[in-house]
Amino acid sequence: MGTKVLNVRNTQTKQSLINAFLQLVSEKDFEKIRIADISQRAHVNRATFYAHFNDKYELLDYMIGDSASAAIVEFTSGTVTFDQDSIFQLVLGACYFYQQPKMKCRSSYIGLVVPQLKEKMINELKIYLMKSLESMQTETERNFYVPIFANIINEGALQWASGKVTMNQEEIARRVSLLVIGGYQLSEERIV
Repeated sequence: MGTKVLNVRNTQTKQSLINAFLQLVSEKDFEKIRIADISQRAHVNRATFYAHFNDKYELLDYMIGDSASAAIVEFTSGTVTFDQDSIFQLVLGACYFYQQPKMKCRSSYIGLVVPQLKEKMINELKIYLMKSLESMQTETERNFYVPIFANIINEGALQWASGKVTMNQEEIARRVSLLVIGGYQLSEERIV
């Protein structure tokens, strides 16, 4: 069988497992979902599940990480730059990412997922920001700025997603992008 056919089959099987998992978390507590439940719902055997994931936690981790990365790529059109428009798009991408889990979920699932969502988004933001600042800063400077910027962008999106602010996504993105770029430029001027 050709490599392309195997890749398509693997992708389809993974998606079936993800869909089965999403259906199950709307019906029962995360802790009570068994690999057998996921496999049966996806119409695959348990060995097939284990060929893709070690356990349900790895499946959850894969789902979250993949969607965080996809949100950033989609909103930045795959372009990696450090400017106000890029930061604006990163905030919108993070907002989009946080509104995605709007599915019928049991509370045990939400409690498990929220910390992972935040961790995955911050990690993806750090990857993007490290690349975008590569030609502008030394590694030491990037190691200082990137975690700060990633957390500011993430917090802006979380404030919007949680409903703690009445501003719309675009206003949040505008303010956060001004804060990040303006703060960065001001700090660079003070250093010189």
